[in-house]
Amino acid sequence: MENWITKIKNKIITHLTTLSSGRYEFSIPETSDETLQMSAFNNAQNKHSSSTKPNENTSIFSNLNQNLKYMKIKYNTLINSDIVIREFTLRANNNQYKAFLFYIDGMSDTKLINDFVLKPLMLKNTSNSLDYSDSKIINTQNDITVKKNKKVNLENVILNSLLPQNAVKKEKDFSSIISGINSGNCALFIDTLNIVFDIDVKGFKQRAVETPNNEIVIKGPQSAFVENIRTNTSLLRQFVNSEDLVIENIQIGKISKTVCSICYMKNITNDDLVAEVKYRLNGIKVDSLLSSRRT
Repeated sequence: MENWITKIKNKIITHLTTLSSGRYEFSIPETSDETLQMSAFNNAQNKHSSSTKPNENTSIFSNLNQNLKYMKIKYNTLINSDIVIREFTLRANNNQYKAFLFYIDGMSDTKLINDFVLKPLMLKNTSNSLDYSDSKIINTQNDITVKKNKKVNLENVILNSLLPQNAVKKEKDFSSIISGINSGNCALFIDTLNIVFDIDVKGFKQRAVETPNNEIVIKGPQSAFVENIRTNTSLLRQFVNSEDLVIENIQIGKISKTVCSICYMKNITNDDLVAEVKYRLNGIKVDSLLSSRRT
């Protein structure tokens, strides 16, 4: 008992002495083997989770389940309520293929998706029932002819015959697909294909063109810019009826990726000044660009 009291007394005296002298001594406690093993296990788990984190620069997989898993992780579909994944069976050249559509509810026009994407691909009709395979007639003995079919290019059949949509692009990496989905497009993934169809079906609500609140003019256009950049560029095209008008797009902002347009007349504008504008815009390092107002 006395030894225990003596130890406590010595520790208190040592502690008070250290505080009064302004010197602090720290010691690392001895670590048991079990603690070291747990630490190594946690480090391995963290390394594994960071290595399996989806990378936008990854190429499209030919396996549909891998693509589906990647997109679900990328968009946190277990939490996000506006992500729509429509799995279905696609008909082409009298064969069936598994596929799925991926889009954001509220950004895409569901009527366009139903009428011009799902119906032509799912329902049995003349287009997806035709035989698109290239055939070759081989002459054999005794006047017997054999028809030999070559392998069907499913990618071309879908693009040229089964998607009656005006704007369809083929993408080979996830970064381009994710950018299209975030802007209101839908992505069509098909099993056995390592490409994805980026289909323009934008249908989000936007403000109509109205009279400008500032810079009001008596003579001249009574239309003001809105939040949609394509509406704004179309207004410019209406008032500048010339093929020399060039509209180049550039993204600004690491998070928002705001699309900005550089507009100029190629037969009038100094090319060096245009290059300088592009250089300065590319040099803007911000997370998000919400307004063009100077700060």
